[in-house]
Amino acid sequence: MRDAQHFVRDFQSFWEAPSAERMGDLLRPDVLLLQPLARPLRGLAAARLEFGRIFRLMPDLRGEVDRWAAAGDALFIELRLSGTVGGSRVEWPVVDRFLLRDGMASERVSYFDPSRLASAFARRPRCWPGLVRSGIWRGWLGGARAGGAQRHLA
Repeated sequence: MRDAQHFVRDFQSFWEAPSAERMGDLLRPDVLLLQPLARPLRGLAAARLEFGRIFRLMPDLRGEVDRWAAAGDALFIELRLSGTVGGSRVEWPVVDRFLLRDGMASERVSYFDPSRLASAFARRPRCWPGLVRSGIWRGWLGGARAGGAQRHLA
């Protein structure tokens, strides 16, 4: 439980001012990240690359932890992510399930309805050039074709 409490505190601190460089404070070098709209990310370097793209696309992306629960090595964090897409604020609820090893995440599966975020981008053509430049849309298409995180849980 102590590892979980420390991790949640560090996780909240991370989302107050997220950056790709700080991901090493939470994630093990061999981490596996699964989420809707994206291919699985394996390793800290891949996570930093992909999230660096996301943070450049949405520089004001922030998260607020609502609640959490832990059992054994599993930790569930319910949070709200929010940021600006094409001049409009968008917020979406997320539940992340982490597996912790030595106080750091060895695996994270993110559960959220991607339609709110995808719709926000689709309805705002002024953000499309930034989306294309970021390159994250390639992962979104790959995640959609692969079934996103859900396929990898089976």
